[in-house]
Amino acid sequence: MKRVLFLLMITLVAGAVCAQPKARRQQQQQQKAQQQQKQQQPTQSQGMSMRARLSFPTAVEMPENVVWRRDIYREIDLNDDPNAGLYYPVEPIDKQLNLFTYVFKLALNGYIPVYEYRLDGNEVFTDSAKVQMRTVLDNYHIFYEDRDGKLRVDNSDIPSAEVKMYYLKESAYFDDANSTFHRKVQAVCPVMIREDDFGGEASKYPLFWVRYSDLEPFLARQTVMTSNLNNAATMSMEDYFTMNRYSGKIYKTNNMLGKTLAQYCPNDSALAKEQKKIEAELKAFEQNIFGDQHKKDSLDSIAKLDPRQLKAAKKKSGKTGSSSSAKVKSSKPKKSSSSSSSSTARMSVRRQRH
Repeated sequence: MKRVLFLLMITLVAGAVCAQPKARRQQQQQQKAQQQQKQQQPTQSQGMSMRARLSFPTAVEMPENVVWRRDIYREIDLNDDPNAGLYYPVEPIDKQLNLFTYVFKLALNGYIPVYEYRLDGNEVFTDSAKVQMRTVLDNYHIFYEDRDGKLRVDNSDIPSAEVKMYYLKESAYFDDANSTFHRKVQAVCPVMIREDDFGGEASKYPLFWVRYSDLEPFLARQTVMTSNLNNAATMSMEDYFTMNRYSGKIYKTNNMLGKTLAQYCPNDSALAKEQKKIEAELKAFEQNIFGDQHKKDSLDSIAKLDPRQLKAAKKKSGKTGSSSSAKVKSSKPKKSSSSSSSSTARMSVRRQRH
């Protein structure tokens, strides 16, 4: 009996010894596969964003502590000529993409995060406000395929033709450290415009907010057309937004009541007046940061005169002064000869005494 038990123990130990390396190998392979699945997408996006940041090292963030700042929200209508370059081409042509297609592909591949558009229209860039692209695709009925956990959308299914507007948040601020005035884009929200099936008015569907600082490194790699007459006139999308080449009406400003312009303007004429007023305030602040511009222009015009012109003006003023004094002297009545001779005699005596 003892011998049988001993043989059984030897057999079990030998089997365990033989099976242990195979089990370890399988366990290690499973752990590696899980790690690759978890880390493959983040490392790819981090590597891509790092390369983009290395190729674009000049992005400047707005300082947190500034002495003056005003946040405004604009409607960027792509039907307007200054903004039309962001709409073309509707479908990708080789490497040419419009802004929404580019943003959509970056978000779909996990290169940039997108954030929900809330009912109040304000943007919140927190982890809890992040939106999964699968949710966006399902909510707006965009056709996609799920292949091994990766979402794939064909170019023809991307609704770039329906995105004809953007909401854009812009901060105008004065940087006292450098004594400079800037207008910096802070966030962008694509707006999809879909017509009603029953022929009603088209409805606006804001899709999501994108933080411009996340998008900016990638915009340096795409170009936008800037002229209808010269198709070779292009610039990068980053330069387009940095140089504020877009045009859009103001629909909201950050105020203590949190109201949009439409909420406190009773009609369209009052809304238009308020928009012009805000634009004029921004322009006046930018022009008068360092004092009254009209006074500076008058002083600069004097300083820019040619030295020859200054000398001629001085000579002219001297001649006019001498002629006027001569006229004054000639207008005085002449004295008699006796008085003149006596005056000369007095002068000669005084000179002899000295």
